[in-house]
Amino acid sequence: MGTESVEERVHSGAVWSDFCDQLKAAGEVVLRDSSPDSELDRAEGFRYLSRLVRLALEQYVENSDTSAPTFFRLSHETAKIGCDNPDCIYGNAVLDSSKDYRVVGTRGDVDYLSFGTFSGGYGQGGKTGPTGFLDVKDLALEEDGSIEIVVSRKPHPGNWLPMEEHSNLMIVRQLLKNRHTDEPAQFRIERLDGQTVPQVLTAQTLASGFNAAANFVTSTASIFAGLVENFKRTPNELVYNPIDKKTSLGDPNNTMWYGYWELEEDQALVIEVDPPESEFWNFQVNNYWEESLDYRYLNVTVNKHSAIYESDGSLKIVISHRDPGMGNWMETAGHKLGTLCFRWTLAATMPEPRTRVIQLP
Repeated sequence: MGTESVEERVHSGAVWSDFCDQLKAAGEVVLRDSSPDSELDRAEGFRYLSRLVRLALEQYVENSDTSAPTFFRLSHETAKIGCDNPDCIYGNAVLDSSKDYRVVGTRGDVDYLSFGTFSGGYGQGGKTGPTGFLDVKDLALEEDGSIEIVVSRKPHPGNWLPMEEHSNLMIVRQLLKNRHTDEPAQFRIERLDGQTVPQVLTAQTLASGFNAAANFVTSTASIFAGLVENFKRTPNELVYNPIDKKTSLGDPNNTMWYGYWELEEDQALVIEVDPPESEFWNFQVNNYWEESLDYRYLNVTVNKHSAIYESDGSLKIVISHRDPGMGNWMETAGHKLGTLCFRWTLAATMPEPRTRVIQLP
């Protein structure tokens, strides 16, 4: 192994074997002593790893060519990371800060839209954090709703999304009032110099991509499993979790409240809050691995526009195994435990959600 060149290792298949061995090690995250061991939680844990593999290959192999970047989704309906937002369409693109890019598209009618550049990534080492940001209030739109943004290290007139020396990733977030009826924004990305031509795949590129993808799977699973262990210290509560604006890959306009829930068949978790004035808010129920439950078919998420409010304008959300006929009911979909999240976007205040567990008749 030590004397083989990367070309020889690709030719012999050793690069593939190494990749598979690295993925095998990620299974230890699911098998750790603190992880739940029910049939459902264990099965979802290993499915989660398989989903992370899909996402990792999308980023580090399929869409890693910075000479011809494309938008891909690093979190979506059937592959999810770190308390993914059911009301958000995520767009990701891999960048090279030595190049300049143009993003062209249409605004659609989504409630909120943001663009961020970042450095680093889960499991990739080096400095991780934001390097540039634009949201909908910063954007100048054409009369027809079209948008053009220049992404570069040097300032540029018009809509400019900054990069820094170590910038390597863009994340676009668009929040939907109703994911069934809203018209999403549509974008493409290209080189500003017009030289958008894909590079020929090399052994080094493939080997580097496989290694980065395997690191991503293990690191991502470990990071979020570790966060859940912290939430478990205060079960059935919501805890404010401030975004580290120097190191996070999140949207700096979000205020996040996370929690861990665990309920018996005859119990319900009641969450009450006076929602703040905000651009958007949403609440979601997740499994243990911080994957949103299947919002395509299940009643597991509610937002500013879909919620039913109390007569005084307050909000009541109820999580239980069966519908108790009160508040905004969120179903557990066969789970006895999991995680949850409140997300305020551009909120004027930061009200603390109140929680209590009640017995159902």
